[in-house]
Amino acid sequence: MANATAPFHPIIYVRGYAMTEREQDETTADPFCGFNLGSTVYRATADKNQPAKKFVFESPVLRLMSDYGYADIYDNGLDIMDGEWEGRISTRSIIIYRYYEQASALLGSSKTPDISHFARGLSELILRVRDLACANPDNQLAPEDFRCYLVAHSMGGLVCRALLQNQSLSDGQARACVDKFFTYATPHNGIDMAGINVPQWLSAGDMNNFNRQNMAGYLKLEALYAKTGRVDWLPEKAFASERVFCLIGTNRADYGVAMGLSRSFAGHGSDGLVRIENASLWGVNAKGKLSAPCATAYAYRSHSGYFGIVNSEEAYQNLTRFLFGDVRVDIWADIDGVQLPPEIEGKTVNALYQFEVLGSPRGKRWYLTRRMAEEDSVACRSHQELTDPANKDARSIYLSTVFLANRARVNPVRPSLAYGLTLGVRVPDYEVERKFWADGHYEGGYLFHDTVIVEMVPPQQPGEAWTASFGWQSDNVGRATTPLSYKTLKTGKQVMSIAFGAARAPSITGRLRFVVSAWNA
Repeated sequence: MANATAPFHPIIYVRGYAMTEREQDETTADPFCGFNLGSTVYRATADKNQPAKKFVFESPVLRLMSDYGYADIYDNGLDIMDGEWEGRISTRSIIIYRYYEQASALLGSSKTPDISHFARGLSELILRVRDLACANPDNQLAPEDFRCYLVAHSMGGLVCRALLQNQSLSDGQARACVDKFFTYATPHNGIDMAGINVPQWLSAGDMNNFNRQNMAGYLKLEALYAKTGRVDWLPEKAFASERVFCLIGTNRADYGVAMGLSRSFAGHGSDGLVRIENASLWGVNAKGKLSAPCATAYAYRSHSGYFGIVNSEEAYQNLTRFLFGDVRVDIWADIDGVQLPPEIEGKTVNALYQFEVLGSPRGKRWYLTRRMAEEDSVACRSHQELTDPANKDARSIYLSTVFLANRARVNPVRPSLAYGLTLGVRVPDYEVERKFWADGHYEGGYLFHDTVIVEMVPPQQPGEAWTASFGWQSDNVGRATTPLSYKTLKTGKQVMSIAFGAARAPSITGRLRFVVSAWNA
């Protein structure tokens, strides 16, 4: 029997790292472990001299309740892991994995178990949720059809990965229940401080949980770690990479932990704790080869705090579109050519090209993804990579993934889903014959910078085709009037391409490639 309530499955939230005994006690004392925290301020730009602006976000818990009818599972002061609990579970339930209770002085032994222990506990919780949801006659749900979502912040994402990737730490039935996996600011490739990975011997506060060699053990990645030195790999045989979303924070400036020492040691290109380059995941096939990047988006939010990533509108919108949305769009830039300034053509040139992306749906004041040079979140390619005819892979650049939702349409009568995508390619610092070429440098300039509006109408009836149109804003502000052709892959996904750039020098030319597929169909 199919799951009639899809895509509205129970959400299990797994919070992040709590270092000190006080933080663990505060976590234990919080019924929702931080998932209930909202915010009223955000910074629109990276300029710290500007005052914070007011923008009320009520919290993920409240918004899931008000927007989608979700509810908590507490009954008479008890939760579902208490033997006296006698409540009922709806498939639209929010469950908090309260794994820090056993480590706190309030309800536990004041001794923190390792991540392997937390993964086993998560496995038990999933099966408990399954049994209670299937026992509720209102759900009309068989155990084999039960599914749930894992939503995790920071270290919580590593607990979830240990469950999914290390079969010795979880029940196979529990792993089979997981439908999608969403992470906020998870250090998928560990934590680096001052450019050095947290050492194995640093056991204080269990910081060595973020040591890559230790991570390779509990994530079952010893062979890949030995080969690559990295642990941000997700074997497809463990969990499908297309069912994972990584939201990455890029605002280190507003992370105030340890009086700002954390952001100082994490450095530029971080959220104040986790480096941007360490916060994404990549799928690998059975041969250990890269299969696909997991869906990734970027938000100008810090790791936690007033400007934290979990308590933000951007994160909530990415989360709900990923869980409940209707269309998935993977965005790539395929580079055809790079034209150098005539003065340095033919010389030995070293340069780094920076690709900026801003993506937002129609009618919204926030970005689903934001990659900016000033925030160190851009995609980068060297001049050698973009001009080497033998290196085709380097010229295909994954930028981000956005999910669109029919529910979010501004005009409910209008069937199209539309979004704006700003692409900018910064003029690099050209190094000619190993010397900086000052004569041709203008700080903040672009080889290409424009916004394209893409409007898509998914099939309204079985057998119908997609229709799509686009328009560059430099040609026609606010309009998408040019028909956009596409080809259909064997997987059923649609591939649409839009050319950008001009035949001049200096310049960059290529195509924006959108891989579009129905989501939750």
